[in-house]
Amino acid sequence: MSTATLPSFDALVQPLSPVWTPAQLRDLVSTVAATRGTELLEQVRFASPQRWWARLALTEEVEVWLLSWLPGQHTAPHDHGGASGAFSVVLGEMSETYRYPEGEIRRQTHGLGATIGFGAGHAHQMWNTSTKPAASVHAYSPPLVPTREYASLLDIPASIPPLPPRRSLEELAKEPVEP
Repeated sequence: MSTATLPSFDALVQPLSPVWTPAQLRDLVSTVAATRGTELLEQVRFASPQRWWARLALTEEVEVWLLSWLPGQHTAPHDHGGASGAFSVVLGEMSETYRYPEGEIRRQTHGLGATIGFGAGHAHQMWNTSTKPAASVHAYSPPLVPTREYASLLDIPASIPPLPPRRSLEELAKEPVEP
């Protein structure tokens, strides 16, 4: 993990509410991708065997990450601990298998420029199934809520447990986690 050396994201992550909605997060990553795409691609690094990522912004309400994906790199099936999220593909394409509690398992490929927002119950597995590198911008609210991994998306519980108590930005910054 690293911290990207991009100009401040302060104007993009102004306080909105204690917890941003999936639509607000989708708008945020879409704006970051559209206005900072060239800068992001200059910063992105590709690493193996572990994916590379950099935190772009962290406030008490939201966190923003840049992630890279070499062909074949993927996440385990996981949820975001009750946080809402969004991502935008800024290079290549990403495949996602996802499920909400008690819902069907679905699969979708997201091409360059695709932007997705999702609610607190969303569990997914993401990977680069193409033969070329990919990169994506992600945002979560509330920030730094630990993810929960599963053996399979079939193991998603019928309801997502409540969010943990809110913490200050100082507490959050001390506990970096993988996006």
